[in-house]
Amino acid sequence: MTLPVSADLIADHNAHGAEALDDEYASLGRKLARSGIDIEAIKARVAGFSVAVPSWGAGRGGTRFAKFPIPGEPTNIHEKLEDCAVINQLGRKTPRVSPHFPWDKVSDYVALREEAAALGLGWDAVNSNTFQDQPGQAHSYASGSLSAQDAATRQQAVDHNIECIEIGVQLGSTDLTVWVGDGTNFPGQQDFVRSLDRYLDAASQIHAALPDDWRMLLEHKMFEPAFYSSVISDWGSSILAAQELGPKAKCLVDLGHHAPNVNIEQIVARLHRFGKLGGFHFNDSKYGDDDLDSGSINPHQLFLVFNELIEAEANPLEGFNPSYMIDQSHNVTDPIESMLSSAEAITQCFAKASLVDRAALHAAQEANDTMMAFQALRRAYTIDVAPIVAKARVEMGGAIDPIAVYRASQYRARKAQERKPVGLGAGIV
Repeated sequence: MTLPVSADLIADHNAHGAEALDDEYASLGRKLARSGIDIEAIKARVAGFSVAVPSWGAGRGGTRFAKFPIPGEPTNIHEKLEDCAVINQLGRKTPRVSPHFPWDKVSDYVALREEAAALGLGWDAVNSNTFQDQPGQAHSYASGSLSAQDAATRQQAVDHNIECIEIGVQLGSTDLTVWVGDGTNFPGQQDFVRSLDRYLDAASQIHAALPDDWRMLLEHKMFEPAFYSSVISDWGSSILAAQELGPKAKCLVDLGHHAPNVNIEQIVARLHRFGKLGGFHFNDSKYGDDDLDSGSINPHQLFLVFNELIEAEANPLEGFNPSYMIDQSHNVTDPIESMLSSAEAITQCFAKASLVDRAALHAAQEANDTMMAFQALRRAYTIDVAPIVAKARVEMGGAIDPIAVYRASQYRARKAQERKPVGLGAGIV
């Protein structure tokens, strides 16, 4: 296996930081031992945790008005895979890539699967695109896709999703993520009930086409591109649709797809309670669906989400296997650095949630001792788990400081010389 960054460079950087990391890890181990926690057991959990990266996330995103590309940005799925391999090689938390079609279309998907494997990567959920018209497309999605009034347009959207399933089978995926931009911008533009009925009818055809071991992940979004109403606007609409479609339909939660200050961790618990928790798209937000780097605005919320996920893991329902993916728009940063940083933040929140004294938390909850229940969470959240995450990463072949090694590798500068420049553009990726 030939990976993009020199193993000698990684080893050299790690050698300079190994003594300090060992000291920090040993000190944290002693601290945790005083609370009866085995640091090696936590490190093993961290080593087993992973999150997918999106193929489209390897490129620059943009505002609603403009995109500002950087030199060396990928222009096709092959270059995207190479960048994703860098992220996984250095961070060791992102071994799967989630593709988006038709953006990532190729002529030979078996060869693409082999190409990814040669870079140490597998494939995560496939994503369909019915929110954007493509060259030569017979019917426009300007007025909707799966919920469009026009039957031919709906059938086109169904056919595209089924094509995505067929591609995913060749890649080795087992999930289809379905997000539609369908909705309205004016009161009275569409009938709310009839548009949902059209969506459910079309989505049921996609659900029926799923292989036995596949899931259909329904992604909701409160607004954008439709600003008055969205067909699948919230977790309530999503779970009702999933329940009607059937057992393979699950709900996907994007952390930015809610109104400000919504209690997302409670949504996680509710979806798990009814066996419909399918997965997450991790990002962060300040005002809306900002698609900011995970943990950059509200890391405590991310920790609380993982607290509920670990509660669900301890009390699993049949089929509990949430899919995790980073879903961000890197408008002002190098996408590789942002996804390395985000994978670190996500993993740290997972590690912190793994440190919660569940027995103490549950006892305080049963005793209605509000402060002690809160303190059980706060004690875990305030622990600096960076040495655990770094130690697990190094033992898997990664870098103590992934971004420092990435910059030292001059990978971006090299790709800027090799790759065709990306032109100026408008709008998000």
